[in-house]
Amino acid sequence: LIPRGESVSVCVQDPRLHKVDPWHTHVDYEICLQTNSMCFRKNTSSVRRRYSDFVWLRHCLKGNALIIELPKLPPWNPFFSLKNKEQVSKRMKGLQEFLEKLVSPLLLSDSRLHLFLQSELSIRRIERCALGKTRFTVAEAIQQSRSSYSSSEDKSSSDSDCER
Repeated sequence: LIPRGESVSVCVQDPRLHKVDPWHTHVDYEICLQTNSMCFRKNTSSVRRRYSDFVWLRHCLKGNALIIELPKLPPWNPFFSLKNKEQVSKRMKGLQEFLEKLVSPLLLSDSRLHLFLQSELSIRRIERCALGKTRFTVAEAIQQSRSSYSSSEDKSSSDSDCER
């Protein structure tokens, strides 16, 4: 797995409900990463992602992961409720297990995984950045992201931070 002496710890926590309007809501989760691995640009980071973002990531990585079987995501539930503590706990555990299995050397060469874990870019911007269609590199997007633990209270949800 990760080279000897290096570690990667991923935690999925703090689900938050976002009401877009009375008919549309979604939940996002905080992904915290702590590592001493040379594979990552930052030792600590924290970003928020929703379930559909995880689905997108798995779909993207599937194309690159021809020789390994990707882990499964917890099943989508149309009746998911933040009020149901068991559902919330089960989903967060499943998302965390999914990410823990993804941080293997075979997948760490995919820039979309790094951007997903360590930048605040939207999925659309992750795609563009990974394809080289932005004014900034993958490394710059991660470095300029204010998504480390130490500055989490100063976070902005804006994607434009990395384009300045």
